[in-house]
Amino acid sequence: MGVFRFSRLSRSGDSWFRVLSSRDGARVFWFAVVALLVVVLLLSLVIGGLFPKEGREEVFVGVMVGYDNVEDIVGFVDEVEEYVNLVVIGSLDVTTNYTKLTTVCDYLHSKGLYFIPFMFIVEYLEKPDFFQVAKARWGEHFLGVYVTDEPGGRQFDSDNVRIVDEAENYSDAASQYVEGYNGGLQLFFSHFEESDDVTAFTSDYLLYWFDYEAGFDVVFAEFGWNFSRQLHVALCRGAAEMQDKEWGAIVTWTYRNPPYIEDAEMLYSDLVLAYENGAKYILVFNYPTNVTDYGLLTEDHLESMRRFWDYMKDVPQPTQASKTAYVLPADYGYGFRGADDRIWGLWGPDNLSATVWNKANSLLAVYNKNLDIIYDSAELDQQQRYEKLIFWNGTTVQSD
Repeated sequence: MGVFRFSRLSRSGDSWFRVLSSRDGARVFWFAVVALLVVVLLLSLVIGGLFPKEGREEVFVGVMVGYDNVEDIVGFVDEVEEYVNLVVIGSLDVTTNYTKLTTVCDYLHSKGLYFIPFMFIVEYLEKPDFFQVAKARWGEHFLGVYVTDEPGGRQFDSDNVRIVDEAENYSDAASQYVEGYNGGLQLFFSHFEESDDVTAFTSDYLLYWFDYEAGFDVVFAEFGWNFSRQLHVALCRGAAEMQDKEWGAIVTWTYRNPPYIEDAEMLYSDLVLAYENGAKYILVFNYPTNVTDYGLLTEDHLESMRRFWDYMKDVPQPTQASKTAYVLPADYGYGFRGADDRIWGLWGPDNLSATVWNKANSLLAVYNKNLDIIYDSAELDQQQRYEKLIFWNGTTVQSD
């Protein structure tokens, strides 16, 4: 007696019916079904290994490219597209030229990549409807605009372009800084239509808290020189946390002469450190020097980026196990590059500087990735974001 019965069969199905209607045919059929399921399972595992797991796309990993022409940008993107999902277009020669910029953005979009063009407050694309075009043409792949860079660094290290030249005290310096850059951002966005919901990015190595207060939505902490990475994470992440904003990290200059950037192993370590600390944006700066065919980067650097991409796919991004914050005095714009660093770039160290420097570093030695550095503010009384607050004056507050 047959196992399967059909009321109708096409001629092409007749032979199959005869096979399936026997017991041996039934065994063959079920064996084929099991084999097919195994193949589907294996394919799903392989595909799952090739692409980031669900939700991982929320971490943006990529490069800031300083090439001045479309061809070089395209060539470099072709080299790295398998292990990045974000490109910051870093040359004003490209980002202030509508034809070049849209050509690059079209290409990045075709590759499924996210992108951010870089502009200055006073050097920008003179096309008022650009943001409208961007939203309609590239959708969510256009993440926003990177407006100027290193505002805090300029305040400390560039006397000719800093925004606060003199101030009566720390609070006055803070007010001038915040109001000055907020006004600059408003001026920049006033040149464009429908800009209210456009994200403003920047990078810095000082004054992260005040960058956010000025109106930047995302700040990339710069990993460079001999700065403590964990210290700058604590400052940038703490500022973002307290002000309900996002943060990232960008690996940048280490030396003033070739090779300019850290070696490949240190690069990998820094990328992992940023990821494990919860950075949403993780970037590597690249500039078209004559060091290699890839600008600043060597093939070993690119391999480190590939290794990190694989690591990120396989390892879920950790969250802070506990939350402790070291609280600085309000408006204390200290540079955190040593016990004798300046304050607001205008004053030398005061009688609190060495204490703050030493305490911050001793707390980092204890809490490591679980420490943020924040400023005394009204929000501390309104929101319980941290389990423990350790104030500059020795007071400690533990949440229930």
